[in-house]
Amino acid sequence: MRYVVAVAETGSFTRAAQRCLVVQSALSHQIARLERELGARLFDRTSRRVRLTAAGAAFLPAARQCLDFAERAAAEVAAAVGEVRGRLSVGVIPTVAAVDLPAALHEFRRRYPQVRVRLRMAASHELVEQVRQGALDLAFLGLPLTARPEGVRAHELARDRHVAIVAPEHPLAARAETDLRTLAGEEFVDFPEGSPGRTQSDQAFAAAGLTRNVAFEVTTADLMAGLVREGLGVAMLPSTYAPGLAGVATVPVTDAPARIEHLVWSAAGLPPAAAAFLEVLGVAVG
Repeated sequence: MRYVVAVAETGSFTRAAQRCLVVQSALSHQIARLERELGARLFDRTSRRVRLTAAGAAFLPAARQCLDFAERAAAEVAAAVGEVRGRLSVGVIPTVAAVDLPAALHEFRRRYPQVRVRLRMAASHELVEQVRQGALDLAFLGLPLTARPEGVRAHELARDRHVAIVAPEHPLAARAETDLRTLAGEEFVDFPEGSPGRTQSDQAFAAAGLTRNVAFEVTTADLMAGLVREGLGVAMLPSTYAPGLAGVATVPVTDAPARIEHLVWSAAGLPPAAAAFLEVLGVAVG
């Protein structure tokens, strides 16, 4: 199963063998043996490329899940004798600010050097789903005040209000504060429509009876700030995150939307590495 996953992810038997630290002939032999047992080819092989067959595409998710369960079983045994090892998968929104994540991971690495950490950045609604499915152990979310994470355990980290992000030469940059009515006349750079990061602002403008023009949709706050620096629009981001952006000005918004940052994990429980990371963060599971 590990060999199949490696070939699927690298698109090459050669690169898969290098990743798995085996000779290519041994890897090819084991995959061929598995295909005989399954009664179906998992890969279409040509001189130029390797790709999954329909059977291979059906096999891959279950293979990944089996490998995850096997790794978790080994981690549970290690935890039973006082060791924390295995893998920690963490999802992060682009604007996480309630936790100094690099510092937390530095301390976690110091305490548990045998744990491999995988970080994945996505929107809050995508991260919640991945936690529910078991693809992530933990996730940091940012949601409107009206939303709650569903189907997962959740811990509230912080509450925050948005500020306006403008280019330094923008007329609003010299103002002590602004409001939604003033901002509604500007072109905006924002997250994709329907994402929690966008919904917070959309709800605030709608509640005020205002409409706005979102000229650019982006998926990262850094790119958002880059477009604002070029004078292509204004943006709204959490006040605790905004100070880290270079080359832009921030302006308080009197009737700004608010958000809650949450840390979520599976309702089914935590693997040892994830429980250890919560301890580093000072979050009580019970």
